[in-house]
Amino acid sequence: MHQNRKCGNARYPKRKDERYMKVVVLGAGVIGVTTAYYLAKQGIDVTVIDRQREAGLETSFANAGELSYGMSSPWAAPGVPKKALKWLLMRHRPLTIWPLLSPTMWSWGLKMLRNCDELHYRTNKSRMVRISNYSRDALTDLCSELPLDFDRRDLGTLQLFRKEKQLEASMLDQDVLREFVSPFEVLDRDACIAAEPGLAHVTEKFVGGLRLTADRTGDCRKFTSQLSHEAEKLGVTFRYNETIRNLIVENGKIAGIATDRDRETGDRFVCCLGSYSAVLLRKIGIRLPIYPVKGYSITLPVTDPDAAPQSTLMDETYKVAITRLGDRIRVAGQAEIIGYNHRLGKHATDAVRHVVNDLFPKGGDVSKAEDWTGLRPMTPDGTPVLGGTQFKNLFLNTGHGTLGWTMACGSGRAVADLVSGRKPEISFEGLEASRYL
Repeated sequence: MHQNRKCGNARYPKRKDERYMKVVVLGAGVIGVTTAYYLAKQGIDVTVIDRQREAGLETSFANAGELSYGMSSPWAAPGVPKKALKWLLMRHRPLTIWPLLSPTMWSWGLKMLRNCDELHYRTNKSRMVRISNYSRDALTDLCSELPLDFDRRDLGTLQLFRKEKQLEASMLDQDVLREFVSPFEVLDRDACIAAEPGLAHVTEKFVGGLRLTADRTGDCRKFTSQLSHEAEKLGVTFRYNETIRNLIVENGKIAGIATDRDRETGDRFVCCLGSYSAVLLRKIGIRLPIYPVKGYSITLPVTDPDAAPQSTLMDETYKVAITRLGDRIRVAGQAEIIGYNHRLGKHATDAVRHVVNDLFPKGGDVSKAEDWTGLRPMTPDGTPVLGGTQFKNLFLNTGHGTLGWTMACGSGRAVADLVSGRKPEISFEGLEASRYL
């Protein structure tokens, strides 16, 4: 028996027929690390491979910090095509599209447009809320088990409306939130200030808001790093500074992973490579419409705690999130469709800087802000890709878009159950790769 194998526990009682299993997880972002942790909790031998020097250094590094259970919504929504045209004309626009000669990009965009109606929106949001609500409960359980410190706050998310039309348009979201029992409050200007007192300095700039009371905030990078160390305590092996080149297929299943250093074998494999999942899987005939949507963030020190945000505020006009993370403020947003591009230009963060200065002018010191950019792994319908593939020992946990941090614990726990042969506690209906066949 492998020396790292654990005995069963309350949630994962050891079965009599349980045999040794080795699982290789591809990727050490928040999705890969949560998957590895939940697999290890079941006594499985786990190896994680990542090209970075440690966990959580790519898309998980400086995202918005939102745990957006109630805000889990697809970008493909009614009215978005019309809004997108207006956004392209804004000075601090939420969306930039570079007209690349890329059939993959344009195919992905057309598929997204086909999801921009009320029927698709309701269906896709319901699938997202299913996994998000499960993830909320999974994170609660995890925090009760482990001493994790990641600047967590349980103060909700305030979606801020600068115009009455935005407040009226939120009725569709409110209907879906009621349907899935996601608690919310519709707030007038004074109630918004009560929730976020820092807004008292800019009362003329908004008319009201929608507050998602069950949402949380937290530093995804801190969480990922700490959970990777907890996973190591359970016997998980992390192979860093190692680039995955190919999946090796033999006799209709995955026989191993070829890296720039070696070959790693295992019984089962889980792909958690975010935007790069599509690139790797295409080599073995799995075509996923996951496309990178570039986003930007800044992180700045709090100068006046009372004038800074207390939780997360989402500016509906600019699609920018402003989040309190301890003694820092994280400001994130923008959607730049430019392929696999990591360039951080001189004026790249102008939009997010504008929004935090506009709404919380006395809260933080923008002159000391640290800039960052990352690639969100977006699917056309907004829902992640979870579950099995045509290769019986290859599983997917990818394509979470802007909601990887929100969905990480839920998708990690559910996929780990599936990989180990246990029945997941939520349905994968509408989430599997087979929906694209």
